[in-house]
Amino acid sequence: MVNEKNQTWVLRNRPVGDLKEGDLELVETPLAPLEDGQVRAKTIYLSLDPTNRIWMSDMDAYLPPVQIGDPMRGGGLSVITESRFEGLAPGDIVNTGLAGWAIYNTLPGAALTKLPKLPGVPLTAFMGPLGATGMTAYFGLMDIGKPKAGETVVVSAAAGAVGSMVGQIAKIQGCRVVGIAGGADKCRWLTEVAGFDAAIDYKNEDVGAALDKHCPKGIDINFENVGGKIMDEVIARLNDFSRMPLCGLISTYNATTPVPGPYNFANLLMRRTLVKGFIVIDYFPRFPEGMQQMAQWLMEGKLKFETDIVEGFEKAPASLSRLFEGKNLGKLVVQVSPEPV
Repeated sequence: MVNEKNQTWVLRNRPVGDLKEGDLELVETPLAPLEDGQVRAKTIYLSLDPTNRIWMSDMDAYLPPVQIGDPMRGGGLSVITESRFEGLAPGDIVNTGLAGWAIYNTLPGAALTKLPKLPGVPLTAFMGPLGATGMTAYFGLMDIGKPKAGETVVVSAAAGAVGSMVGQIAKIQGCRVVGIAGGADKCRWLTEVAGFDAAIDYKNEDVGAALDKHCPKGIDINFENVGGKIMDEVIARLNDFSRMPLCGLISTYNATTPVPGPYNFANLLMRRTLVKGFIVIDYFPRFPEGMQQMAQWLMEGKLKFETDIVEGFEKAPASLSRLFEGKNLGKLVVQVSPEPV
């Protein structure tokens, strides 16, 4: 193993607009011997998330940006191949947290936890409903949105990893759920598989008119993932004392100039709307609570999820654009190596 080579995606330039070829470079390096307490983790699935793009920019965010010349940061699931930590053995599968975009990561064993095997639950569930995206959906909706039976919930980017979970959790809580997504196939999946009450195809429909049709009593919760004009249409239809968990603004992340805020910001005042931005790491101490509930719903068949798998580590940077072009259904990951048998 010591003589085996590693491959890592390293940040070379801060992207301007869309990520371009040359902004990241695939670098090959030798693997150094492990020190006491360390483990070597081989990536199985690498998570691709909108926040990857934020971390490439030198901007004020919830974590420092990745520095030029450093490995790109990201989450993933890995299998232990070597261990000098007594709590983990070769063959154990772990969530590596925020490690590098690398085939192998050398990590402190004490920071990792072996993933449990759940009956009938595939490993990819730990990238979606039982991973950071699932926890984002669960805590954002339940802790900030506080859904009540009979309320109307609107979810943007509804066919994505977070949005698809938000809508299904809201349905479990007895809400009417309307999703906004791009394309007929995604909208069909939302209503026919995920159980949403309605889906709006923002690429081919007038979003405002469709919201009037599907939300005749107004909107009580807006789970915001997108921002921009779609957010403006939703804000215009919020009810008094509505709640707006602000999870993401993906429509703005590749912008080259500052993006103005909501056009009808005053309506948030008139409707006495609670707007609260949040990042999933805020809830890290409560992850066991969220995972227990999500796992129960999953094993009861109450949650449906999709994993959009791209094969090949070398495709990671180019595949990130799928998120911003709305091409992914569910959780987007790169499969770096086969799942252990």
